[in-house]
Amino acid sequence: MTNSKIVTRFAPSPTGMLHLGGARTAVFSYLFARRNSGKFILRIEDTDVERSKKEFEDEILDSMSWLGMEWDEDPIYQTQRFDIYRKYVQQLLDEGKAYKCWSTSEEVDAMREKAKAEGRKPMYDRTYREYSGPEPGGEFVVRFKTPLDGETVVNDLIKGKVVFQNKEMDDFIILRSNNIATYNFTVVVDDCEMGVSHVIRGDDHLNNTPKQILMMNALGFDVPEFAHAPTILAPDKSKLSKRHGAVAVSQYREQGYLPATILNALLRLGWSHGDQEVFEKEEMISLFNLEGCGKSPSVFDATKLDHLNNEHMKKMDQGELLELLKTTYNTDLFALLESDGSKNLLTALVDRAVKLTDFKEMASWYFDEQFQKDDSLVEKNVKPCPADAIVSLKNRFQDLSDFNGATAFGEIKAVAKDHEVKIPVVAKAVRVLLTGTMASPDMGIVMEGLGKDRVISRLSV
Repeated sequence: MTNSKIVTRFAPSPTGMLHLGGARTAVFSYLFARRNSGKFILRIEDTDVERSKKEFEDEILDSMSWLGMEWDEDPIYQTQRFDIYRKYVQQLLDEGKAYKCWSTSEEVDAMREKAKAEGRKPMYDRTYREYSGPEPGGEFVVRFKTPLDGETVVNDLIKGKVVFQNKEMDDFIILRSNNIATYNFTVVVDDCEMGVSHVIRGDDHLNNTPKQILMMNALGFDVPEFAHAPTILAPDKSKLSKRHGAVAVSQYREQGYLPATILNALLRLGWSHGDQEVFEKEEMISLFNLEGCGKSPSVFDATKLDHLNNEHMKKMDQGELLELLKTTYNTDLFALLESDGSKNLLTALVDRAVKLTDFKEMASWYFDEQFQKDDSLVEKNVKPCPADAIVSLKNRFQDLSDFNGATAFGEIKAVAKDHEVKIPVVAKAVRVLLTGTMASPDMGIVMEGLGKDRVISRLSV
């Protein structure tokens, strides 16, 4: 490479949502550019005009922004570059490095079937490769003249040296009969014109790489470095698909996972730094390198996301978390947790929560003054407590000048002693009256979080 500046790109096709495999490619490309103070380009490969949809494009851009992978210039759209691709196709035609082919798709299929029947690799038989007669007329495609011998070497930065025999490659199409350039050709032109120094992508593209290198050489372009990350598999070692659950980034967002969690999980799919599992974004940028990428397929296990999400929630600033909760639920209810007395409660909820979407259900008793108490819990935990003990506790709370978790629980102990019952008898009754459940955080945290007035009100019920 003669290009001294690091430039990477992510090139999604808006024919579907941003899935985990594509997002992992974006993460690697983004981090590599940022680690090396380079440029990260976003290119929308929308040449499949029939399947490309605006809603998919919007979803991809939203998911990229949500993950915090900012790109360095306006997105580039291939549909705005058709004339550029045709110019380079014409260059190859003029230089005798490509040719027009009038063989119909039916004829090409027949050629391939014949080759298979004869034990040969099914390929186009190059009927028009050296054709110099009058043009037959009608529709044609343009094919690239693949060398008939020799080899093309990919010195992959992850997989190492990979050798392809040129004779095993077809004279592949670079311009379709509808005058639209093919994927492999547009990628070559775009990567080279945009100064991409490192093409980082999934290894499902590895077989495309020798074709692209041959075309780059034919066009006189510098060849970038290539790095092909290993395939992502499901826990059963099959190809990751919808049957294994959510596969799109936006689906995990809807389920209540943090962007930091998904970014972290995607990083760990094929890359490691010792035994470390949890990474912050800035740490990812400072540590990422291609040497840390493995050659073997990586396994995505959605169940591990829960632990990772909890770890990232614990690291969040409480104010930032509350703003995120307000947005997640589109409600101001979580403003109640902004009081000083509720900070410990929020911490306790974070310790128990797996996803953002867990909070409202876990703390429904906190937000809902009319919450329903389970009759069986009342029977088991409230009735055994003397009614006058609850009245006494309410009066003690009323007279308490410094109401906090510790002082409030001290009053529970005092009431239990006065009424000659065990502390859990009073505490369990209070827990059910305050929360309607036995699965709430520590009672001191609950009482301090609710505050003196709300506690007294609920004990009056």
